[in-house]
Amino acid sequence: MPSFDIVSEVNMHEVTNSVDQANREVTTRFDFKGSGARFELSDGDIIMHGDSEFQLKQMLDILYNKLTKRKIELKALLLEEPEVSGKGAKQTVKIRQGVDGDIAKKLVKMIKETKSKVQAAIQGDKIRVTGKKRDDLQNIIALFKDADIEIPLQYINFRD
Repeated sequence: MPSFDIVSEVNMHEVTNSVDQANREVTTRFDFKGSGARFELSDGDIIMHGDSEFQLKQMLDILYNKLTKRKIELKALLLEEPEVSGKGAKQTVKIRQGVDGDIAKKLVKMIKETKSKVQAAIQGDKIRVTGKKRDDLQNIIALFKDADIEIPLQYINFRD
């Protein structure tokens, strides 16, 4: 019976490379000289340190540019509010991995609304879709590629 898995994964090695490149650019740019602005990667989150909120916005543009060049979808990022204190500013960018429960339920509901002969089961942070015909499964993939979903999706383990 044909099946495939729907997952949302981010290549953390590419994220590490992007953060390193962004750090390199921040240290060489004239408008960041002597400011102590830097990016930090810890526990799957990117933490930006800067002097002001304006500087954080500039740093965010640099980060987005580097991530896009490395083919990391920006939908996978969750931006938190900046924390501004007297001596500087800090902002956390969370990287979302896996399909969380609410989004998984929404995707399963979308599959059921198509009334095609497939079954969807939530298995942890992924969704397994099975059906009798390969065409039905390909229609489900096409449905999700056209839909506006807040996280990037990948389709893996396609089996006949």
